[in-house]
Amino acid sequence: MRTYLYSEAGFIEKPQWMPNSWVNVECPDDNDFDFLTQELKVPESFLEDIADADERPRTETEGNWLLTILRIPMQSSQHGIPFITVPIGIITNNEIIVSVCYHKTELISDFIQHTRRKGIVVNNKLDLILRMIYSSAVWFLKYLKQINNDVANAEKELEKSIRNEDLLRLMKLQKTLVYFNTSIRGNEVMIGRLKNIFQDTDYLDMELLEDVIIELKQAYNTVNIYSDILTGTMDAFASIISNNVNAIMKRMTSLSITLMIPTLIASFYGMNVDIHLDGFPYAFIFIILISVVLSAGTFIWFRKIKWF
Repeated sequence: MRTYLYSEAGFIEKPQWMPNSWVNVECPDDNDFDFLTQELKVPESFLEDIADADERPRTETEGNWLLTILRIPMQSSQHGIPFITVPIGIITNNEIIVSVCYHKTELISDFIQHTRRKGIVVNNKLDLILRMIYSSAVWFLKYLKQINNDVANAEKELEKSIRNEDLLRLMKLQKTLVYFNTSIRGNEVMIGRLKNIFQDTDYLDMELLEDVIIELKQAYNTVNIYSDILTGTMDAFASIISNNVNAIMKRMTSLSITLMIPTLIASFYGMNVDIHLDGFPYAFIFIILISVVLSAGTFIWFRKIKWF
């Protein structure tokens, strides 16, 4: 699906393409692909690069075309991972600006609505790219808050009862933070490349550039803090589980030794040797009492050394 957007006081949707407008394409079909390659003459190699789910943030030129690939966050149910990052490509030349993403995300629609609310006028292609990076940093921070809440909820559940499901939940959140960390760092590298590409042009807005850098640094620092907290939490619960296992093994060992004493006495008594109790009328009761006393003494001793 594609939309044609023109910057007036925020991006306004138009019924057809016009020069210097922004063509936003999400989840492109064959019709969109034909429009981009045949009417706008967008290089097919660019579209193939954007389709790669593992594509890293980078820039590439072909003729007078410039491809800028960013990574943006989105919600996901893939393998139980709540959030992932996907590539979005911004393809530009002197009068054409095209963004292509093979996934439906909240970021694009929110970005368009934000420009309308604030009456933001996007003056050129670099302005659009920088504002898109800024918006991605905002969404990274928004999703990081949700991740922090999920971690807190998982911790409360683990305090009640340590279950594999809750530990796996924390592991998937940790994997999400790794995705976020890598993507934010890649977008930061893109800032430097874009600055070098446009440093001798009138496109570079230093104030906007500084705002984008600050927002990305905040997102990067936040994801590192949450990652360290989550790592410490998982290590703490791993230690708790190990201690619980050790405590259970101590109890099982103590119980085995305690129950072994009557068995040992019965084994001695059952041997085919003379133990001088054949004529004793209460031999059986006597042996039972000895077994109980020894087992009780062993139990008390284990309790004293806190093995039970």
